[in-house]
Amino acid sequence: MRRSTARHLAVLTVAATVLSVGAAAPPTAARHGSPPVKVPVASGWGGAVASVDADASAAGIEVLRKGGNAVDAAVAVAAALGVTEPYSAGIGGGGYFVYYDARTRTVHTVDGRETAPGSAGPELFVENGRPIPFEEGQTSGRGVGTPGTPATWDTVLDAWGSKPLGRLLEPAERLARDGFTVDATFRAQTAANEARFRDFPATSELFLPGGQLPVVGATFKNPDLARTYAKLGREGVGALYRGPLARDIVNTVQRPPVRPGATRVVRSGDLTERDLAGYGTILRKPTKVSYRGLDVYSMPPSSSGGTTVGEALNILEGADLSAASQARYLHRFIEASRIAFADRGRWVGDPAFEDVPARELLSQRFADSRACLIRDDAALTSPLAPGDPRHPAPCASGGTAAPTTYEGENTTHLTVADKWGNVVAYTLTIESTGGSGITVPGRGFLLNNELTDFSFAPANPAVHDPNLPGPGKRPRSSISPTIVLDKTARPVLALGSPGGATIITTVLQTLTGVVDRGLPLVDAIAAPRASQRNQATTELEPALWNSPLRAELEAIGHGFRQNPEIGAATGVQRLPDGRWLAAAETVRRGGGSAMVVRPAR
Repeated sequence: MRRSTARHLAVLTVAATVLSVGAAAPPTAARHGSPPVKVPVASGWGGAVASVDADASAAGIEVLRKGGNAVDAAVAVAAALGVTEPYSAGIGGGGYFVYYDARTRTVHTVDGRETAPGSAGPELFVENGRPIPFEEGQTSGRGVGTPGTPATWDTVLDAWGSKPLGRLLEPAERLARDGFTVDATFRAQTAANEARFRDFPATSELFLPGGQLPVVGATFKNPDLARTYAKLGREGVGALYRGPLARDIVNTVQRPPVRPGATRVVRSGDLTERDLAGYGTILRKPTKVSYRGLDVYSMPPSSSGGTTVGEALNILEGADLSAASQARYLHRFIEASRIAFADRGRWVGDPAFEDVPARELLSQRFADSRACLIRDDAALTSPLAPGDPRHPAPCASGGTAAPTTYEGENTTHLTVADKWGNVVAYTLTIESTGGSGITVPGRGFLLNNELTDFSFAPANPAVHDPNLPGPGKRPRSSISPTIVLDKTARPVLALGSPGGATIITTVLQTLTGVVDRGLPLVDAIAAPRASQRNQATTELEPALWNSPLRAELEAIGHGFRQNPEIGAATGVQRLPDGRWLAAAETVRRGGGSAMVVRPAR
C-alpha cells in the first residue's frame, strides 16, 4: 500500500520535534586528562555537524562559524577524524561524498574510492591456484590501493567549497600537533591491533608510545601528521600524488618496513608513482528511488550502497511497516535485505569494468518481481539466487546462488548542514580497523587495505563475480551516504554509517525507523540492529538477541548469530521551524558527537 507525502512528512515532523533540544557550545580543544564531552543530539540554527568524535565535530562547527559552507566543514571534519580516528579514516584511504546544493536543489556525488595498481589482475590475491589468507592481504602492501581521500577534498572544494584547503586543515593540524585526549575506544582499537602494529617500527613508534598502549586520559600527539597536513595546505593535495610524499608511499607499499625478527608474512605491493599520479575522482549521477513520497538519493557504483538500499526500499514500498508489529517489521526488513544482497553480489562492481544494470536494479518493476518471494509465515533461505533485473519475472531467480563475500566492518561517517541549506553525507575509510597496519615513515598516517574489498576468488565458480581485481579497478563498497528530499526538493534528512557490508542494513534500518516507525532520528540511530546479507544467519545485536522477538522470528525459520555492535551512524534532519537537528550514536563506539552552531537564536 502506497502512502502520501503529507502523511510521511507529518510523521517526520513529529519524530523530529520530540528531541529538538539545544546543546551546549562545542569544545574548542581536548583538555589533557578530560575527553571532550559527547552529546548525541543537538538542534539549532546556523548549521549542524554529526560525527563519531567531539574534536572532529568541533572542527566543522569552527568552520561554519567562520562563514564556511557544508563542504568546507565536511573537509575540516574529515581531516580531524584522520587525527582522532586514524584507524578508521585518513589521507591514506578513500571514500564517497554526497552533496545537496541548496541553490540548485540538486544532489551530486563524488567517487573517491581507492584504485588497484595498473598491474593488478583477477588473481591479485591468488597464489598456486588458491586465494592467500585474508590476513596476508590485509597486513601487507598487496592490499593497498591508491588513496582517494585527498583528491576527494580537492574535487569538492573546487566544485562547491568557499575556503582554501590550507585554512580548512588548520583545526586538524592543530589537533595533531597539540594532541587529543585518548578515550576508551581509541585504546581498545589500539589493543586489538597491537600485535600487527608492533611488527612495523613506524606504526609502533606512533601508536604504541614508549612501547606501551596509550592510556585513557593521556594526550596523544602526531607531529608527523601535523607536518603532512601543513604540506598539503601549502602545496595542495597534488603533493601526495607526486613528489617526495608520493615516493614515500610507493616505497612503503613496495618494501613494507617490517621489524627485524618479525615472523609475520608481509607481502609487497605493486603500487607505483604512475598509479598515484594518474588517480582521479569521478563525479557520478546519484542513485534515486521514491519511498513513501520522499526521494532518496545515495551513492551509485562503484559503491553498492545506493543500489542495494534503493532496491530494498522498493521491495518494502508495498508493505505497511508503520502498522506492522515489531516482529513483522523486522521480518520484512530482513527479507528485503537478503534479496537485495543476492542481487548486489551478482550485478554490482566497478562500472568501468562491469556492465552494471543500475537503472534496472532500482526499478519498481524489478523490486515487485522480487518482493513476491517474501512470505509472512516463512523465512527465505540463503544463499538466495539473484534475479535478473533486465528481464524481471515474478518470484523467479535469474541464476545460481552465490554466498556473500567477506567485507571488513570499519570506516567512519560524518554529516553536515549549513545555514544556507546545503548538506553533506560523507563516508571515508581505510578499510579494516587500522587499515594495513603500515604507517608511512615520517608522514604520520596509515595506509589502507582497501583492495581486500575485492573478491579474492569467485564465491561460486559457476556465477560471474563482478568484484574481482583488475588494473585501476575500484573494489566494490557498501558505503551508503544518503540524502532524503521532499517533493519540493528540499532536504528532510541525511545519514550514513561505517560497518562494511552492514552499512547498507544500518542505513536501511535507520531510514525505515524514522520514516515508517516514527522514531526520532537519534532513537532510530540508537535502536538495536539486525543485519542480513544473503547469509545463512542474520546478525543481531545483544538487545535483539536477548529479546522475545528472536524466538518469534525463529519460529518462522529465521536463524541468527550475535554481533556485539553493528554500524555507528550519524545524521542531520531539517526541522519544520528552520532549525537543524544533528544526531549520532548514544553508545556504539563510545557514543557520537552532535553539534550545532547556535542552539538558540
